[in-house]
Amino acid sequence: MWVVVLLGVADLLIRVLAVGIIPGNRRPTTAMAWLLGIFFVPFVGILLFLLFGNFKLSSRRRAQQQRVNERVRAGISSLSDVESDYPGPEWVKSAAELNRRLGSLPMVDGNSVELIPGYPDSILQMTEAVRKAKKFINAEFYIMSTDHITDDLLTALEEAAERGVEVRVLFDHIGTLRVQGYRKLLKRLRAGKIQWKRMLPLLPIHGQWRRPDLRNHRKIMVIDGEVAFTGSQNLIEPSYNNPRHRKAGREWVELMARLHGPIVTTLNVVFATDWLSETDESLEHQLQLPSNPHPGNVTAQVVPSGPGFITENNLRLFNTLIYSAQHRISICSPYFVPDDSLLYAITTAAQRGVDVELFVSEKGDQFLVHHAQRSYYEALLEAGVRIYLYKAPFVLHAKHFTIDDEVAVLGSSNMDMRSFSLNLEVSVMLLGEDIVTKMRAVEDTYRDISHELKLADWINRPLAARYVDNVARLTATVQ
Repeated sequence: MWVVVLLGVADLLIRVLAVGIIPGNRRPTTAMAWLLGIFFVPFVGILLFLLFGNFKLSSRRRAQQQRVNERVRAGISSLSDVESDYPGPEWVKSAAELNRRLGSLPMVDGNSVELIPGYPDSILQMTEAVRKAKKFINAEFYIMSTDHITDDLLTALEEAAERGVEVRVLFDHIGTLRVQGYRKLLKRLRAGKIQWKRMLPLLPIHGQWRRPDLRNHRKIMVIDGEVAFTGSQNLIEPSYNNPRHRKAGREWVELMARLHGPIVTTLNVVFATDWLSETDESLEHQLQLPSNPHPGNVTAQVVPSGPGFITENNLRLFNTLIYSAQHRISICSPYFVPDDSLLYAITTAAQRGVDVELFVSEKGDQFLVHHAQRSYYEALLEAGVRIYLYKAPFVLHAKHFTIDDEVAVLGSSNMDMRSFSLNLEVSVMLLGEDIVTKMRAVEDTYRDISHELKLADWINRPLAARYVDNVARLTATVQ
């Protein structure tokens, strides 16, 4: 009898406390999703909230991140000599000022950018650059694997370390742990001279604990401070070492960029902050301008984001640029699950006459995310957004968008609430008609092998499919 009373009192106390605590500093939709879970299954709901409810890094880690940012950025005074005098429209300069205030990194002129849409091509180019390295190599990827596609690159990294090049490698602990061959990768790294660390390690036995689904999702490689690579691609074969994917012919389609110029230094700043966070080793001596500080005509700016910052840097940039668009917006995002602010920005742009197109996969690789994404199609189509479905079985994993003839944005960030709140991401804003034209050429190839989704067909889809989409949408708000 007393057990029943105590359980009833505990149940009521959990509900009352949840109403007053959970809404704090959360979106109303997110708070409501947590409250519904707790009200339906109080004890399970509160346990899940304790595990996943805090989307920030620990206070110790955030304080450390702030110190890291201050220390590293104090060492890039050389960049003050190459800050941009970009002559473009005021709204572009305003976006750049926003990025600087949020991410602390300047906009810099004189860069060259080569887009690499081929999956093996980017691995090959990174391998060739590693083989030419003389001083240091910094590599940071969400997922790393040793397999038939990456073997040559890993061999090149090992050989560079053997000949005296400082080779540092970071990979996300949980992201890499989830793919086949994790132990084989660790064995290989431990056998050589590469300096390596897991990012955001989840090892309770070593006192390393945080919300389990926080991830470092960045993809960066910097060689000698002269050349850098960034974009959407992980260091793994294009079917992610998954026999089911290979049997279905499913491969990931990516877009990487090879960069030269002062933007390389700012990308190395992002690596240096993450390395210092994981190792307490400063790489300030590496943060010098490249020997040729003006190899091209592209103005660029690096935008880091994630739970180490107090603001959602990537979301604020994306919304600012979309609201600024006058003629055309082209978006490619494999996981498109927008919050209300981004959804309003995109639909408002279409409703005010801007040509808006969205490229997504016909069939996604993650069931809940894919169906949550589908739940937004009707609102987008009704607003006038054109949706192109990239033919299955391929997964369009590239992450980029273009605004008018002025701006292209490329990086690791999806347009979903995980990338805005939970993942450490890196984006690069690229300015000028030349680079936008190159990005549009890539978008044209997507359109050629996609089919356009029409509103009339979509609203007549089976009721069962609509139900699954709507249920999946509820999970998208739990951040």
